[in-house]
Amino acid sequence: MNKKVAFITIHGMGDTPPEYYEEIQKELKSRLGDKFSDLHFGHVYYQKILQENEKTVWLKVAKRLKWDLLRKFILYGFADAAGLESGKESVNSVYSQAQACIAIELMAARNAMGGDGPVIILAHSLGCQVASCYFWDAMQYVENKNPKVGIWQSEITLKNAVNGGNILSEDEIHFLKGETLKFLYTTGCNIPIFVAAHATKDILPAKPNKNFQWHNFYDKDDVLGWPLAELSTEYEEVVKDHAVNAGGGIIGWILKSWNPISHGQYWGDDEILDPLENNLRQLLG
Repeated sequence: MNKKVAFITIHGMGDTPPEYYEEIQKELKSRLGDKFSDLHFGHVYYQKILQENEKTVWLKVAKRLKWDLLRKFILYGFADAAGLESGKESVNSVYSQAQACIAIELMAARNAMGGDGPVIILAHSLGCQVASCYFWDAMQYVENKNPKVGIWQSEITLKNAVNGGNILSEDEIHFLKGETLKFLYTTGCNIPIFVAAHATKDILPAKPNKNFQWHNFYDKDDVLGWPLAELSTEYEEVVKDHAVNAGGGIIGWILKSWNPISHGQYWGDDEILDPLENNLRQLLG
């Protein structure tokens, strides 16, 4: 039986296990009950492209260091960001491989729904930048602006990345570019770090379709999570920011900005889970 809705997660920076999505999967299954069976639950795991090299470096140098948790987070996190941005013009760059991970997961979602269907994406931290770049490049491709990086450089690079070189239908291409993306949820988003050196007039958001909604959740005590709407007039028209206290309670005040653990508290917070559940229920009917 075909699924009614696709929900896809994209992880953030740092040492990330392949099963990173299990807790929120369990939470949504509990919240949605019988309706969960109508949901395709997908997960993008781009960390596999980067992690083995990062682990090798960590093992070589970590024995001399203090503050292991913080240092490891910084090493893996900044290596992730640098790796995704470095040499991204190459056809087989890390940037392109990460985009291929998203496209392949979208194709799996479309197959699970038996064709076009509504999609919600939840991206965290660096995953927000990865998702934003993917849909921005897709938008340029559709508008014939010929992006110079990523899998959307041409139909050839797209089908090679997604479909083993086989032809993609127009419907499949429209779906891959986000034509049915209803909601993009971003948490602990660090897009401002990537665009800060650009002129404000050049800071433009991805907008996969005219009806999609982008909800960005940030905690003011999380130095890696930022609001987005004020980046530019164009961002303000697309993104709705939500200030939250991720983690809350005693954890909220102990694990503050200096501690990377606080950056990972968003997906267990009711301030994100409640509206997400409502949106999923709306689409599931």
